[in-house]
Amino acid sequence: MGLDLEYIYGQTPLNEDEKEGLLIPTIATRQELDEFEQQNIEEALQWILTRSFKAEILLTEKFICNLHKRMYGNVWSWAGKFRKTDKNLGIDKWQIPVATKALCDDSLFWVKNSISSPEEIAIRFKHRIVSIHCFPYGNGRHSRLMADIIINKIYNLPMFSWGTSDLVHQCNARSAYLKAVKKADNGFIQPLIEFAKS
Repeated sequence: MGLDLEYIYGQTPLNEDEKEGLLIPTIATRQELDEFEQQNIEEALQWILTRSFKAEILLTEKFICNLHKRMYGNVWSWAGKFRKTDKNLGIDKWQIPVATKALCDDSLFWVKNSISSPEEIAIRFKHRIVSIHCFPYGNGRHSRLMADIIINKIYNLPMFSWGTSDLVHQCNARSAYLKAVKKADNGFIQPLIEFAKS
């Protein structure tokens, strides 16, 4: 019995090798997978909420990978490791380490020099990291949590509300979110900032 997943618009399909990385063999449906992942993500959130982090720690490849591992490590064997395949989204797999390092360096510069508002810095980071698409799966949730951590731990502001909806499933909020991401792809970041705060 294999893992049979249905994907909604904007989700990146896993290939067969990546599906082999499932650590809980009893999972057979998207609903079961979502439940185990949500439990894992809540554990990661507890870990984040009980710690303080400096920008120099947060804005590193090590932290980015560690967060993904904490979010998905109980469910997927490849959690926290950069993807080894090209996807329908994101840059070429070989460019991921260099692009991630450039994003971290740029973001640290933005923070240290107060280049723009805390919200804009957090959302620009979120948008760029999801565009890189570092991991086989979970990039949207990971990028939103990174933005939450940046706004909360670096700037001591409340985490974003993201339309107060579950953006993993098809809904109006997910459609609005994806529209805002598309606008950001075209250089207009403000709609994504507004959505994050909604």
